[in-house]
Amino acid sequence: MPDALGTHAMKSHPVAEFIALAAIWGSSFLFMRVGAAEFGPLATAGVRVAIGAATLLPILWFSGHWPALRQHAGKILVIGMLSSGVPFVLFSYAVMSISTGLSAILNATAPLFGALIAWWWLNDRPNRSRVLGLVIGFAGVVLLASGKASFKPGGSGWAVLACLGATLCYGIAVNFTKRHLSGVHPLAIATGSQVGATLGLALPSWMYWPAHNPGTGAWMSLIVLGMLCSAVAYILYFRLIAQIGPARTITVTFLIPVFAVFFGTVFLGEALTGWMLACGGVIVIGTALSTGVLRLPATRATQGN
Repeated sequence: MPDALGTHAMKSHPVAEFIALAAIWGSSFLFMRVGAAEFGPLATAGVRVAIGAATLLPILWFSGHWPALRQHAGKILVIGMLSSGVPFVLFSYAVMSISTGLSAILNATAPLFGALIAWWWLNDRPNRSRVLGLVIGFAGVVLLASGKASFKPGGSGWAVLACLGATLCYGIAVNFTKRHLSGVHPLAIATGSQVGATLGLALPSWMYWPAHNPGTGAWMSLIVLGMLCSAVAYILYFRLIAQIGPARTITVTFLIPVFAVFFGTVFLGEALTGWMLACGGVIVIGTALSTGVLRLPATRATQGN
């Protein structure tokens, strides 16, 4: 009976949480655009992580997992800059000059960098399906960036590179976590990462604080970014890892661009081209192969073994 109830729960609640997480992270690009327009990239990221930390700290305290954060504080604070601080600054910069949909599609390359770094750093040698996925995924990035990455005045080349720099940070962070923080409670890592990013961005945010006080809309965007897109999203993310496993949870990356494109089109009037959709599809297929979500059919020799 418990197994049946557990199976039923696996089919219902995780699906709703999975879609909710994709929608929340998809909306983050919209809120970053609104916030960065008045706060600038550094202050946008700094306020976001500060609000995220303030939201998660009481939850961590009452959960009883505070000792885990204190015991691994140094490494968790480093993770904060790699997984939140630097990427949030880079994406906030990028959405000021390229569409939120394009930013979200480029965000889908994070698992590609994660797999590549795991291969180089952790000796996690990929099979032929994952190697093919890496090649296909990065080919999709090159195709997508080829029509966008102009470094002439007014071009968007630096914004595209900023997105890729952010996803590279995500790839480093996930492998650093795997190597140095395995077994540490996820809530401690999530909370500590926001605290670490807050400490790392405090001085730069103060130095580049806007001369004129941002309006209510910009402040509300950052509050939503901190409380919903950081704090609540992390809680959903780690709940999903516990319920359906990391391999299935990471496929949320495929769904995020759908919501980001929808929000950008509806609320910002952004254009969506067929080329963006086609390249996005190539990136998603490559990412699915590189993460093991999709696999090539086994050869006869393999099947014989």
